[in-house]
Amino acid sequence: MSIQLLFDALALGGIYAIAALGIALIFGVMKLVNFAHGQFIACAVFALIIPSTDAVAVMGLGRLPALILIPAVLAVGALLALAAEALVFRPLRNASPVALMVGSFALGVALQNLLLVLYGGRPKAVSLWADLGAPIALGPAQVPLLQLIVIVAVGAILLALALMLKHTRIGLEMRAAAEDFGMARLLGVRANRVISGAFALSGALAAVVALVLVAQTGVADVRMGGQIMLVAFIATVVGGMGSLAGAVAAGLALGAASALLQAGLPPEARPFRDAFLYALVIFVLLFRPQGLFASAGAKPRV
Repeated sequence: MSIQLLFDALALGGIYAIAALGIALIFGVMKLVNFAHGQFIACAVFALIIPSTDAVAVMGLGRLPALILIPAVLAVGALLALAAEALVFRPLRNASPVALMVGSFALGVALQNLLLVLYGGRPKAVSLWADLGAPIALGPAQVPLLQLIVIVAVGAILLALALMLKHTRIGLEMRAAAEDFGMARLLGVRANRVISGAFALSGALAAVVALVLVAQTGVADVRMGGQIMLVAFIATVVGGMGSLAGAVAAGLALGAASALLQAGLPPEARPFRDAFLYALVIFVLLFRPQGLFASAGAKPRV
């Protein structure tokens, strides 16, 4: 494997891992696949720009220095997710899984249409950290500086989350709730605290994905979270529903497989890369339908 291909795989896999972890956190504590997660990503992107239907975006938050901008966008993602939990999912907490799923679909459609009203349907050119596209020589490879930053940042985020889940009270409560929510409540875990914490963390992770996407592509599109949401959901299933480590591992694996297919397929077959990737997913699930790292918490609650 060439150095360039290795960095491509790590960068893409890291984005998928962060997105999948955001979905797995909510599923772990609520058994809810939040299909509005893709719209959380899009909303975090559009928080950077001023509402306008022009093709070129007028920067709002995006004008701030990076040390202020990044925490501000993470806060936007976390607050949006907390508002969704309080206004939509908390009233539906005792409803059936189907009702919760429909609620998440409805929320996603509502958020997407709100963005369409405010910003229009045309993709917008966004200039955010354009200098980070400069290549850095690593041996024979020319790796964009942004790609290196993404890899380091994703690694740091995953390490920080692992330490938080293992060594803090809220992290231990989230892990306990993901394994057996009913037993965790009997042992004193506060449901509202854990669920709100999971949503806030999931929203912040959606904002991380948003920042990476807009920095890489230079485009803001109201539909930009849809594809990443699909791949992240698949990674959550392949990793094992309810397994946080499985979601991360499967996200990294899907990113690596996608990069390898892009490099290894004949040029005429590369437009169909996703078809090959999803065929590989089907092959894995035929042998491990419960996922690679199935969690006990993924079983239906009694």
